[in-house]
Amino acid sequence: MQLKHLKTLLTPQDGAAKVTCLAWAPNNSKFAVCTVDRVVLLYDEQGERRDKFSTKPADSKYGKKSYVVKAMAFSPDSTKIAIAQTDNIVFVYKLGDEWGDKKVICNKFVQTSAVTCLIWPAEYAIVFGLAEGKIRLANTKANKSSTIYGTDSYVVSLASNVSGKGILSGHADGTVVRYFFDDEGAGESQGKVLMHPCPPYSLAWGANSIVVAGCDKKVMAYSREGHVLQTFDYSRDRSEKEFTVAATSPSGQSVVIGSYDRLRVFNWAPRRGVWEEAMPKDIPNLYTITALAWKKDGTRLCAGTLCGGVEQFDCCLRRSIYKNKFEMTYVGLSQVIVKNLATGTRVVLKSHYGYEIDEVKIMGRDRFLVAHTSDTLLLGDLVSNKLSEVAWSGSGGNEKFFFENESVCMIFNAGELTLVEYGSNEILGSVRTEFMNPHLISARLNERKQRGVEDSKKLAYLIDIKTIAIVDLCGGYNLGTISHNSKIDWLELNETGRKLLFRDKKMRLHLFDIESGVKTTVLSFCSYVQWVPGSDVVVGQNRANLCVWYNIDSPERVTMLPLKGDVVDLERTSGKTEVVVTEGVSTVTYTLDEGLIEFGTAIDDEDYYRATAFLENLEMSPETEAMWKTLSRLSLEARQLHIAERCFAALGDVCKARFLNETNKIADQVAKEHGGDGTDFYQVKARLALLDKNYKLAEMYYLEQNAIDEVMEMYQELHMWDDCIAVAEAKGHTELDSLRRSYYRWLTDTGQDEKAGEVKEAEGDYQGALNLYLNAGLPAKAARLALGRDELASSQDVVNRIAAALIKGEFYERAGDLYEKIRNNQRALDCYRKGNAFRKAVELARLVFPADVVKLEETWGDYLVQQKQMDAAINHYIEAGCGSKAIEAAIGARQWKKAVHILELQEDSSAGRHYLKIAQHYASIQEYEVAERLFVKGDHIKEAIDMYTVAGRWEEAHKLAVKCMNQEEVSALYVSRAQDLEKEGKFKEAERLFAMVEQPEQAITMYKKNRMFDDMIRLVAKYHPDLLQETHLHLAKELEAESRLSEAEYHYMEAGDWKAAVNMYRGNDMWEDSYRVAKSHGGGVAHKQVAYLWAKSLGGEAAVKLLNKFGLLETALDYATDNCSFDFAFELARLSAKDRVPDIHLKYAMFLEDDGKFAEAEPAFIKAGKPKEAVLMFVHNLDWASAQRVAEAHDPDSVGDVLVGQAKFCFEQKDYQKAEAFLLRAQRPELAVKYYKDAEMWSDAMRICKEYLPNKLSALQEEYEREAAKKGTRGVEGMVDQAREWEQSGDYSRAVECYLKVKETSNQALMEKCWMKAAELSIKFLSGERALDVIHTVGPRLTQLRKYSAAAELYLNLDLIKEAIDAFIVGEEWNKAKRVAKELDPRFEAYVDQKYKEHLKDHGKVDSLLGVDVMAALDMYAERGQWDKCIDTASKQNYKILHKYVALYATHLIMEGQCEKVLQLYSQHGVPANPQNFNIYKRMFLDLLGLLGRDDAEAYRMWADLRDVLMLLCENVAKTSEANSPAHEEFEQMLLIAHYYATRAASKGVESLVSVAARLSISLLRHTELVPADKAFYEAGMACRAIGWENMAFIFLNRFLDLSDGIDEGNLDTLDHSDFQDTDIPFEVPVPSKLHVTDSQREEIRDWVLTVSMDQRVEQVLPRDERDTYEASLLAANTGIRSLPCVITGYPVLRNKVEFKHPGKAANKEDWNKILMATKTTHSSECQDVLKFISQWCGGLPATGFSFH
Repeated sequence: MQLKHLKTLLTPQDGAAKVTCLAWAPNNSKFAVCTVDRVVLLYDEQGERRDKFSTKPADSKYGKKSYVVKAMAFSPDSTKIAIAQTDNIVFVYKLGDEWGDKKVICNKFVQTSAVTCLIWPAEYAIVFGLAEGKIRLANTKANKSSTIYGTDSYVVSLASNVSGKGILSGHADGTVVRYFFDDEGAGESQGKVLMHPCPPYSLAWGANSIVVAGCDKKVMAYSREGHVLQTFDYSRDRSEKEFTVAATSPSGQSVVIGSYDRLRVFNWAPRRGVWEEAMPKDIPNLYTITALAWKKDGTRLCAGTLCGGVEQFDCCLRRSIYKNKFEMTYVGLSQVIVKNLATGTRVVLKSHYGYEIDEVKIMGRDRFLVAHTSDTLLLGDLVSNKLSEVAWSGSGGNEKFFFENESVCMIFNAGELTLVEYGSNEILGSVRTEFMNPHLISARLNERKQRGVEDSKKLAYLIDIKTIAIVDLCGGYNLGTISHNSKIDWLELNETGRKLLFRDKKMRLHLFDIESGVKTTVLSFCSYVQWVPGSDVVVGQNRANLCVWYNIDSPERVTMLPLKGDVVDLERTSGKTEVVVTEGVSTVTYTLDEGLIEFGTAIDDEDYYRATAFLENLEMSPETEAMWKTLSRLSLEARQLHIAERCFAALGDVCKARFLNETNKIADQVAKEHGGDGTDFYQVKARLALLDKNYKLAEMYYLEQNAIDEVMEMYQELHMWDDCIAVAEAKGHTELDSLRRSYYRWLTDTGQDEKAGEVKEAEGDYQGALNLYLNAGLPAKAARLALGRDELASSQDVVNRIAAALIKGEFYERAGDLYEKIRNNQRALDCYRKGNAFRKAVELARLVFPADVVKLEETWGDYLVQQKQMDAAINHYIEAGCGSKAIEAAIGARQWKKAVHILELQEDSSAGRHYLKIAQHYASIQEYEVAERLFVKGDHIKEAIDMYTVAGRWEEAHKLAVKCMNQEEVSALYVSRAQDLEKEGKFKEAERLFAMVEQPEQAITMYKKNRMFDDMIRLVAKYHPDLLQETHLHLAKELEAESRLSEAEYHYMEAGDWKAAVNMYRGNDMWEDSYRVAKSHGGGVAHKQVAYLWAKSLGGEAAVKLLNKFGLLETALDYATDNCSFDFAFELARLSAKDRVPDIHLKYAMFLEDDGKFAEAEPAFIKAGKPKEAVLMFVHNLDWASAQRVAEAHDPDSVGDVLVGQAKFCFEQKDYQKAEAFLLRAQRPELAVKYYKDAEMWSDAMRICKEYLPNKLSALQEEYEREAAKKGTRGVEGMVDQAREWEQSGDYSRAVECYLKVKETSNQALMEKCWMKAAELSIKFLSGERALDVIHTVGPRLTQLRKYSAAAELYLNLDLIKEAIDAFIVGEEWNKAKRVAKELDPRFEAYVDQKYKEHLKDHGKVDSLLGVDVMAALDMYAERGQWDKCIDTASKQNYKILHKYVALYATHLIMEGQCEKVLQLYSQHGVPANPQNFNIYKRMFLDLLGLLGRDDAEAYRMWADLRDVLMLLCENVAKTSEANSPAHEEFEQMLLIAHYYATRAASKGVESLVSVAARLSISLLRHTELVPADKAFYEAGMACRAIGWENMAFIFLNRFLDLSDGIDEGNLDTLDHSDFQDTDIPFEVPVPSKLHVTDSQREEIRDWVLTVSMDQRVEQVLPRDERDTYEASLLAANTGIRSLPCVITGYPVLRNKVEFKHPGKAANKEDWNKILMATKTTHSSECQDVLKFISQWCGGLPATGFSFH
C-alpha cells in the first residue's frame, strides 16, 4: 500500500495549534476534527466542511479553556460522537440526521481523573483510559460507567482489534494490556501481554500481530502472545524523530505510524508472515503528526498535525474499472471497495481471515460479486449489501455460478451443488446432482414469514432425471423423495417450502404436499406454470386456457380463462398481479383477482382478520365459497370464534352461525368477568366439541366440571336418549326410571316404532316387539325375531302375517326362508326364484325337485349376465350345458383362456364365430402366437397378417403370408398395404413392407415423392451405395432449383462437391454463405478466392471495406493481378493501397509481354518505374532499336547493356568487326578481349588489350603463356626452340623474352641454362638498360635456385657490386661478400658488417653479437622484452647507455599500465635530468595519482618512493640548464603533491593525526590541474565526512557529483563555481578520462548528499579564518597576500609558525607539534620517515627537532 496526498482539509497555522484528535464515522459519511480551541469540525465524505460545534467543560465555572479534548469516537451507528476531556468527563453528543441540526448531549460520564484516550468498539459500549491508569467501560444505554481493569500507570493509548471484540491499552511504563469482550474462539490470553521499552504512544492491533512504537525511534511488531517478531530500528537515522501516533487499516493488513514530517507505512505480507515497510511518505514542513484516522472502508487516511493542519491521503493499492460500470479499489490485500459508477453506491468486500483477494468479478446482471482467495470464496449482493465468505478449496476456477435466486448463490463444481446464503459465512448446504439447470433446482429461504416457524430453508433438486429430493437446509435432513415415471423438466417450491410443483416431459403438472407426502396431478398439456410471488396462488396454461388456482389446497377448484396466445410472464407490482400474454405480434395482460391472491397469503400468515376483510369484498362464487369454508375451518382451529361465526353466516349455514353466536356470548361474558378471551371456559370448549360432532369430548368437558344435568340436557336436546340414559345409569341419577318412560313415550309419540320395538325386545316383550316391527313396516326384522323364537315360529297366523308383509315388501328370500321353516317347499321355491336367491333355490330343488335344477342353473346364469357378473355366470352355463352362452359369458368376463378352453371343447360348428373376437383380444395384448392360431382356426388369415403388420412384425407376417399365399399375392398384398400406410403417413412401416418384398426402389420413390430426402439417402446408401454421391448431387441440384439452398448445401457437402455449394451461393448472390462454405471446407485458399470474387462483385469502396474486414486486401490485390483482372486491381490499389500501383503496373506489363503485346507493355513497365525491364524485353526479342530507344529515354544506364547484347549477338553470328565496334561503343573492351579469347583469337585479344587495356596486357600474356604451358613439356620445348630461332634470326630481344618465359620446374638445369643464355645475350647484344633489366630478372631467379655464385658473377659482369654482395649474403657466403667489398668497393664493407649483425640478430645469436656490437645486442634484448638482461648488460656500460634503456623500459611499462614498476626502476637506478625523460616522469606521476585504492596507510611506501624520486629529480634538474625552468617548477609541484600524499598516508596510520590527513586531502584540491579532480574532491569530502566536517564534506562531495556528471558528458563547461569563489582551488581543470571511483561509491555519495540537502542541517559555505578567507586558501581574498603552505598539512601558515633553513618552507606550530608528538608516542616508522624527508627537503629540522635515533 502507498500513500498519495489528495487534499488539505484544514490549512495549517503559522505556530503550534495542535489537532488533538480525528475520527471517521463507521458509515463513512462523516469525518470529525477536533482543534486546539476544542471545536469539533464535521466534514462530509468528499472532504467538504459541513458543520461544527463547540465542546463544553465539565463545569462552566472553570471556563472554556480549562480542559483539552484528548480523544473522540463515533458510535457504531454513526449517529453519536463521544468526546474525552481532561476535566475528568466523557460527553456523548447526538449529531442529528441533517447537517446543522442542534448537537444534544445525550450522555455524560464523570470520572475521578483526566480521560486520556477513548474508543467506541461496540454498540452502547465506550472504552476509555484515565490518567490514574484505569480502563473503564461506559454504557450509553444504562448511562453508567464501570472499571474493566486498573493499573498504576497513566494510559497513553487504546486500540481495538479488527472485529472490535478486544482492546489493547498502552501505559506510560511501557506495559501493554489486552482485554476481550469476546475472544471469538481464538483462545488468546488476557492481561499484560507485553512490556515495551518506552511508552507505547503509537499502538496498533493488526490482523496478525501488535505493532508498537514510541520515543525510542523503534517500531516493534509483537506476536499475539507478546513475543517480538520484528524490529524496525530508526535510531541511527538523524532525520527521524519520535513516533507519536499509529493507525490500523480496517482490514488490519496495514499500519501507519506518524512522526516528524513523515508517515511510515507497514504492510502485512500474509505469505511470508511478516510486516514489510513500504516507501515512507515524507512531507517537509508538516511537523509532528498528532492524530491519525483511517476511513472505515479503508480508502482514505487523514492526518492531523502540530500546526493545526489536516491532510487527506489516498491509501489504495490499486484501482481498476470493470466493464466501465464499476470501480474496484484495492485498499489492502484482503479488502476491495466496489463502487457502482452509475449510482455511486459502494460495497466493501473483505476477507475476514486476512487472505489476499484475487480478481473480483461482477456477475448475474451486474448485481453479484464473486472473488477468490487462496482458501476462501467471497460472494456478495450489491443491492442488499449482504456479503459472505466461505471456506473453498481451489478448483482451478471451474465453478459455475447461478444467481437466479436473490437469497442464495448456487455453485456447481464437479457434480456437486453448493448453496451459500448471502450474508452468511457458512455453506448452507451441499448436494450431489448432475442437473444444473436453474429450472431443475428450487431453493426457498425465509421468503414468507410463517407463524411458529423461525427458519424455513428448503431445497428441491433432481437426484436423477426422474427423481426429486427435497432437503431441509437448516436441519440437513431429507424431507421427501419423489420418484416419477417420466422425465422431469421443471420444478419449484412455493415460498413457504410446503408444496412443490413439478412438470414432466409429457407436459403434465403435478403438486406434491411435502407434509402429507401426497402427489396430485393438477394439469395436463401444461406449457407454462408459475407461483404468484408473495402467495400460494398458481398460474398455468393448458393449451388455450389460462388456469389459476387461488386455493392450491383444493387443486380441483381451478379458475379457467380462454386465451388466444401464449403466457410469457407474470408481473406483480403495487398491489396488482398481471399475466403477460403474447397474441401474435401484440402483448396483452390479464389481471388476476388480487383479493383472492391476498386471501391465500393472509391464510398462510394466519392473519384471519385480513382474510375476512378480503373475502367481504368478493362476490360469492365457487372459489369464494371454498375460501370461506377454508377460513371457517382454520378460524375454528385457532378459536377465533367471531371470524368463524362470520364465515358460517357468509356460507348461509344459519345453524352453525347461530350456535357460534350463542357460544360467543358465553365466551364474551366469561371474558368480561374473568379476563382472557373466554375460549378456555368449559361450556365454550364443550360447545365447540359439540359443533365438531365430538359428543364424547363435549361430555368429558361437562363431566370434568360435574355438570351431569348439562350433559343429560345436551343428549336430550340431541335426542341421544341412549347416551343420556347411559350417563344417568353411570352416575346413578335419581330420575333414571322416569327418563326411560319418557324415552319410550317419546319414541311412540314420534312414530319410532322400530326403536320402540327394540326397547320392547330388550325388555323381553317379543310379541309386542313383533307387532311394533310390523307396524313400522319392518317385516324382515319381524321375521328375524320370529325365526329366532320357536314360540313365534310355531304360530301359523304369525308366520302368514309376516310372510304376507315380506312378499308385499318384495323380501322374497326372507319369505322363502320363512316358508322353508314351515316346510312349504313349493311356495319357498317360488319365493326364492322371485327373489333371485338361486343358490337357495338350487339347493332346495336338488332335495325336493331334481328335474328343475338344470333349468334353474341356466336361469341363474342369465340373471348373473344381466347383473354383469359374467365370470360367475360361466360355470352356471356349463352346468346347464349352454356352451355358446358360456363362451359369450367368458368373453364378456374377459376370461379369454377359459373362453378358448370352452370353445375348443365345442363340437357345434356355429361356435367358430367366436374365434375372431378372441384372436383380436390376444392380438391386442401382443400374444401374437395364440392370436395367429385362433385367426387361422377361424379362417381369418388376412386379419392375422394385418395383425403382424400393425405390430411391425414383418417377418412373421411374411412367413404366414408365404405359407398361405403365392408370391404374387404376397407381393401385391404387401405393396398394397405399404401404399395404404404411405397414404396414412406411416412411412417407416411402409418402408418395412417394401423392404420385405424386396422393393426398396418403391420405398426410395415414396420418400422422394414425399420429399423425405434423409430417409431417401439412407435407403440409397443401404441398397445402392454406388449411386449415393450421384443421388446427393441430384438432390442438391433439385433443391437448388427450388431455392432451398441450405438443404442443397448439405447434399453438396455430402457429395464432396463443396465447390458446387460455393458456386450455388455465388449464383444467388449469397456471398456470406459462399464465404462460409469455402472457409469451412475449401482449405486455406478457397475462402480467400471467394472473398476476392465477392469484393469484385461489389467494386469500389464496398470492396475495400469487405477485404479490410477479412484482412485480405493484399491477398485480393495478388489474386487480381494473378488472374489478370488488372482493372479491379488498379481500382483497389487507387482506393486503399496506392503504394501497390507500381507493382500492379509491373505485373500488367509482364502479362502484356507474355501476350506478345510489347508496344503496350513498354508504357506499363515505365509506369511501374521499371524501364530496364522494358529494355530487357526488347533485347530478349532482338528488337535492338526499341531497346536502344527506351534505354536512352528512360534508363541511360542500360544503353551499355543493349550494346553488349547486340555485340554478343554479332559474335554468335561471327560478325567480329561489328561486335568489336558495339563493345567499344559500350566502353566494354574487356568483353571484346574475352570474346576473342573464347574464340582463341589471341592476336586480336592482344591487340585490343594493348590498345585499350594496357594495364592488363601482362596478365593476358601470362594467361596466354599458361595456355601454352597447359600443353605440357612440348609447350616448353617449343618455347625454347622458338627462342633459338629468334636468336639465330638476330631478334635477340624476343629471344631473351622467350628464354625468360621458360619455367619448367621439373628441369632446373634447363631453366638455369635458358636464363643464363638470356643474360648472356642481353649483355652482348642489348642496350645497357635492357641488359640491366634482364640481369635484375635473372639474378633473383638464380638466387632462388641457390646458384648464388652464378648470380653474383652476372651482377659483377655489369659492375653491380652491391647486388653481387647481396647474392653472397643471401647464400651466407660472408667471406666472399667481404672480399668483393674489400677489393672492388670498400664502401660496402660496413654494409656487409651491418648485414652480418642483422643475420646474428635474426638468428638469435645475441652472445655472438655482443662480441661484434654491444648496442645492437642491447637493442635486441629490448626488442625481445628481455629487459632484465638488457638493463643488467647496460648497467655494465656507461651511465648514459644505462638510462637510455631504463627510459625505453619505463616507456614500455607505462604503455603496459605498470607505473609502480616504473617508480621502482627509477628508485633503483636514479633519475637523470634528461629533458627527453621529462614526459616519462610526468606520465609516471600522473598514472600513480590515477591509481584506485591508494589513499590508505598501506600505500605509504609507494608515495614515499615517488616523493624521494621526485626530490632527487629536482636536485638533478637544479644542476642543469633546466634549473628554474617551467619543467623544474612543475617537478617541484609534483614533489609537493607526492609529499602531501606520503604524509597523508603516514597520518592515516596514526589515530591522532586523522585531522592532519583530512587537511592534506583538502590542501590537495589546489593542485587539481595535476591531481584528477574527481578523485581529489571525493577523497577530501570523504575525509571531512569521516571526522564530522559536514559543511565541507557536503560541498566537496557535491562538487564531486557535478564533476562525475561532467566526466560522463565529456566536458566540465556546466560546472557551477560559486562555492569556490575567492579560493585558490582552480576552476579550469583537465577532464579526467575516466571516473576514479566505482559506480556504487558514486551512488552512495549521491544518496548521502540528497539526504543532507533534504535535511537542511548544513550550510553550503566553506569555513573562513581570521583573514575572512577560506581557511585552506593560501591567497587572502581581500589583500591578495599569498601565505606559505604548511609542510605538514598544506594549510596556510599565518602565525605561530615553525621556520626551516631553506626559504619558503614553514609549518604551523600546532601541526608540527602534533606530528612530533604522534611520532614520539607511536614510534611510527612512516612518521619518522616523513620527518626525515622534511629534514632533507627543508635543510634540517628546527631547534626543537626530532631525533631519529
